[in-house]
Amino acid sequence: MSDLLKLDNVTVRYPGKRGQSDLVALDNVSLTIRAGETLGLVGESGSGKTTLSQVALQLLGFDKKVTTS
Repeated sequence: MSDLLKLDNVTVRYPGKRGQSDLVALDNVSLTIRAGETLGLVGESGSGKTTLSQVALQLLGFDKKVTTS
């Protein structure tokens, strides 16, 4: 089956405020979704579900630091 979505080692950091260190929202997340598969994202508030979705849809703003390997 072909890959519909593939993320490799994605890290997202939100800039810290006033000398604070960056907040790491996603740390080396890898994900592959193939044709015919279904994915559900479940987690506590603040666990990165929305951030992961925004990365997958390329909606995350440029003021964030998104890196991949």
